[in-house]
Amino acid sequence: MTRLIPAALVLFLLPALILTAGPAAATEKMVGVVYKIELAADGTSADVTVLDNKTDEKIHVLVDDDLTLDKFKDHRIVIDDEVRVKYDVEGDKKHATYFRKTAGC
Repeated sequence: MTRLIPAALVLFLLPALILTAGPAAATEKMVGVVYKIELAADGTSADVTVLDNKTDEKIHVLVDDDLTLDKFKDHRIVIDDEVRVKYDVEGDKKHATYFRKTAGC
């Protein structure tokens, strides 16, 4: 009987946990040309505008990983470079999870 109580509890709580879990952020990807790079004053993030090759739309992406920020600072990634970007959409913000030159870097 003691084994049935935890199993019944799990069967009761599992649907509740699934229903209350928030929606996952949608991951998008694109290839485009860097249009603008604005480094934050403290150097911990950058607002980057990329011109999407498919739609010709300017996409604003927040970049905050140290590797990519270092590439901006030492000019390994600059305006007019073609980049491959993956980002999570969180509300009206796009947070980069992957930001690399298509030619490598």
